[in-house]
Amino acid sequence: MGVIDKEKAPVKTGSIYPAPYAAMVAGRTSQRLGQAGGLTQFGVNLVQLAPGAVSSLRHWHHREDEFVMVTEGVCTLVMDEGETEMAVGDCAAFPAGEANGHHFINRTDQAAAFLVVGSKMDPERATYSDIDLEVHMEGGQARFTHKDGSPYEGEKE
Repeated sequence: MGVIDKEKAPVKTGSIYPAPYAAMVAGRTSQRLGQAGGLTQFGVNLVQLAPGAVSSLRHWHHREDEFVMVTEGVCTLVMDEGETEMAVGDCAAFPAGEANGHHFINRTDQAAAFLVVGSKMDPERATYSDIDLEVHMEGGQARFTHKDGSPYEGEKE
C-alpha cells in the first residue's frame, strides 16, 4: 500500500467496555493507521487523549505484545509498580503474558498522544487489574467475563 493518508484513516471513539466502564475513557480517540494501511498481523493506532482523559482501564494482555511511544504532550503511565511521566519520544513495552496492568492518563491541560503498536492475536484475553473483569476477543467479537470466567452481565442496581 505504501503511504497512508492519515486524514482518511478510520477514527474510533467510544469504547467496547460495558457500563459503567465505557464512560471512564471519554476524551480518548484512536486513529487506526494500521487498518488504513491494510495491515493484518499487527495493529498501529495513534491514540489521542484530551486533558484529563484516560487511555483505557488498567489492563494486561495474555498473548499480545504492546509497544507505545509518546508523540505529543505528556502522558502519565500507570503500572503496578507506580507512575512514570512520559514526554515526546519516550517509549514503553508490555510483553505478552506479563501481568503488569497499565494505562495512560493525560493529567495536563494540553492534548497528548501516543502511537501504540500491538500484535493481533486471535483469540486473545486481557485482564483488567483494578476490577473483576476480563475481555475475551475472538473473530473480532468481545465477550466480557468476571476473572473466574463467569459471564459479566453488567452492574446491578
